[in-house]
Amino acid sequence: MEDLFSLRGKVAIVTGGNGGIGKGIAEGLASAGSDIVIAARNEAKTAEAARDIKEKFSVRVMGVNMDVSQEKSIQAGVKQVLDEFEQINILVNNAGVNIRKMPQEYTVEEWDWILNINLRGAFLCAKTVYPTMKEAGGGKIINIGSLNSLYSIAKVAAYGASKMGILSLTYTFALAWAPDNIQVNAILPGWIDTPLTVSARRDFPGLDDFVCTRTPAGRWGKPSDFAGAAIFLASHASDFMTAEYLRVDGGFAQGTNSVNPSGR
Repeated sequence: MEDLFSLRGKVAIVTGGNGGIGKGIAEGLASAGSDIVIAARNEAKTAEAARDIKEKFSVRVMGVNMDVSQEKSIQAGVKQVLDEFEQINILVNNAGVNIRKMPQEYTVEEWDWILNINLRGAFLCAKTVYPTMKEAGGGKIINIGSLNSLYSIAKVAAYGASKMGILSLTYTFALAWAPDNIQVNAILPGWIDTPLTVSARRDFPGLDDFVCTRTPAGRWGKPSDFAGAAIFLASHASDFMTAEYLRVDGGFAQGTNSVNPSGR
């Protein structure tokens, strides 16, 4: 039987793939044989990540300077990928930003910045790769949401709205593009140890203990924890799965095993 999880011969674009969850996903896809395109704004960081992935997995890796809030930048980046690889089989919409403050404290500019990158960017990237995937006879789109796609907290109004929107976008794309054999699903991370959550520990005193106590796995997640879910959703193993989401949260959303939820 064909290896259902093999990604050999595939080309995957991972937005924001030069660090954190995005790099963990890019490494996972590369480990399954996919060639990788890291699409991000920090060229030096992208080049470093590309070298690292190529050395580890011996696949082709390309870095593309892309600002997902700008349609022309996305279009130019996708053209670069097609000129180099002639195909795009997998898109991972991972690029995201956050500002934590009470709703009344957001400026319009801050709100727009978050929504433009997190939600509008995912829409534009998917819209841009769609014709190529359709012509090829199919493809896989993986949108990175958050547990804030399901519920929110006071200081993430803009981020929460964008990530709830990611779920709606996932469902809509999945329904619209099913006839084209394009499966669209989402991954919802829980509390993951990345540079973006360093500031969360600062903004929310006691967060580290809370996460470790609340999470049945007893720890924060790591970027490498996303490799398996990404490989599954990018491979033939998930061909009859669309408009769905996978929580990668160590069980956080289900509650705690602790008999003392207020502390360890």
